[in-house]
Amino acid sequence: MSVTINKASAQGSASRFAGKKVWITGHKGMLGSAVVRNFDGEDAQLLLTSRADLDLTNQADVHAWMEEYRPDYVFHVGAKVGGIHANATLPASFIYDNLMIQANVISGAHKVGVKKLLFVATNCTYPKNAEQPIVEEALLTGPLEDSIRAYAVSKIAGIEMCRAYRKQHRCDFISIIPPNLYGPGDNYHSQHSHVVAGIIRRTHEAKTLEKEEFVVWGDGTPRRELLHVDDLADAMKCVMLAPTTHDLYNIGCNHDLAIADLAAMIAETVGYKGKIVYDTSKPNGTMRKLLDSSKVRALGWKPKIDEKDGLRSAYEDFLRLLDSPTPGARIDL
Repeated sequence: MSVTINKASAQGSASRFAGKKVWITGHKGMLGSAVVRNFDGEDAQLLLTSRADLDLTNQADVHAWMEEYRPDYVFHVGAKVGGIHANATLPASFIYDNLMIQANVISGAHKVGVKKLLFVATNCTYPKNAEQPIVEEALLTGPLEDSIRAYAVSKIAGIEMCRAYRKQHRCDFISIIPPNLYGPGDNYHSQHSHVVAGIIRRTHEAKTLEKEEFVVWGDGTPRRELLHVDDLADAMKCVMLAPTTHDLYNIGCNHDLAIADLAAMIAETVGYKGKIVYDTSKPNGTMRKLLDSSKVRALGWKPKIDEKDGLRSAYEDFLRLLDSPTPGARIDL
């Protein structure tokens, strides 16, 4: 079973996706929902499947669904994701689920003749000591960060699978690597959230409870490149439509922030006046992951949302979620 949404184009405009079937896996997640939003104004037929409709780890079901609906384009966003704590404590779940999902979707895309597939990987796939800024050619040139190795290996397998089908079967399958994402639709779970969402939650709780301080993992010195989820969705459509000559594209904003500076920006956004404390007994993770995004810039894309506006939209999303009568799995109250 699937949900089909026809996104009507704006009056007087012509959509390059007009009349095309576009499958967005993981459409209920943070990035998937942003891709759906980005199709507003496009005369496209969106194919959307929830986990209850289609188990992406089941090869027979995935291939049968693809044979029935035969998508023209696939934005393969669906994955098992999480922060440092989740990756460190659930490595078997991360590697198994992601390997199965990727293998089924990518092989199915070849089987039904998908015109183009875009696979979303992660900057965790790059070596922990990669030279900065990181170029796409750095993949598989050094050891990975131990705390997220299982997840990273699964995503490297997805990149290599797209390359293999591209080489052997001439499939137009490409991969992208974004930096740390943030924005509407994030997961604000106390244990399984990403860095921006986790700090937003702890800062808000400290403010609400009038605490004199709140705690951030690590010593505050690691640097992270951030990209608003709506900017990434825009970049993904650009890459999907462009005559791509490479099989892997970094998609970033070309600058990074120290965790300490990020925490201070979030505290300002939330309106928290207390002290930020760093728990040095917790892991820092990779010290820096700045991407070289020159290849995607050459396609004509660049980000539009700066950190202050982006963090404001993320905090507004968090507050909406708190007010929701059915907050679901994105936050544990």
